[in-house]
Amino acid sequence: MLLELKEVEAGYGKKKVLSGVSFGIEKGNLLAIVGPNGAGKTTTLRVISGQLPLYRGAILFDQQEVGQRAAFDRVRRGICMVPQGGKVFKPLTVLENLEMGAYLLKNRTEFEKSLNQVYSLFPILEERKHQLSSTLSGGEQQMLAIGRGLMLTPKLLLLDEPSLGLAPFILRDLMKSIVHVKEQAKTSIVIVEQNVNEVLKIADRVYGMKLGKIVFHEENPERLLMDEKLRKAYLA
Repeated sequence: MLLELKEVEAGYGKKKVLSGVSFGIEKGNLLAIVGPNGAGKTTTLRVISGQLPLYRGAILFDQQEVGQRAAFDRVRRGICMVPQGGKVFKPLTVLENLEMGAYLLKNRTEFEKSLNQVYSLFPILEERKHQLSSTLSGGEQQMLAIGRGLMLTPKLLLLDEPSLGLAPFILRDLMKSIVHVKEQAKTSIVIVEQNVNEVLKIADRVYGMKLGKIVFHEENPERLLMDEKLRKAYLA
């Protein structure tokens, strides 16, 4: 396992959101977390990345306990989170955004290697490297946000609602790009996604959440698309 959560409890101040959340992801896999609004999906990503404190339980990354470590330390260890909405630095160019994501790289050689890898995954970013990011389409901004996260060649990429606000045809291209990231960059991915139909097509495993708890898991994600009872119970 690359990442393991064991009986994790977390939340916001005194408000507990997660109760006994346990799951893991193997190296090279794509794990999807699905469920209704308010289920605790985004909170799960935030506690993994260190943006929220861990109340109880354990988070193991590469067999090391990281649950009490600062967010920047987790980034150094190889955990990167891309938040909702494809957030980019809009006054900056595409290239400048990617440079912002490379702030921990030690030299130009490492930077060029990471940059070329990102360009190979998202060719449109190289085509538009001198263009202001504010002029990109929604899908292109999401690709840039993911590309920026990949500049440090993370072992684990956390994606929070990458499809938010995207047209269906753009979403399909983005999902193909996410699979490309997993396969070409050898990056493990945990994705939180409301567009269940699309994410179940690309996931290796899916966990369902409701009211801050894991309520099911499935190793054949596409089976859920045909299970109407399960969809109505947990995915509505």
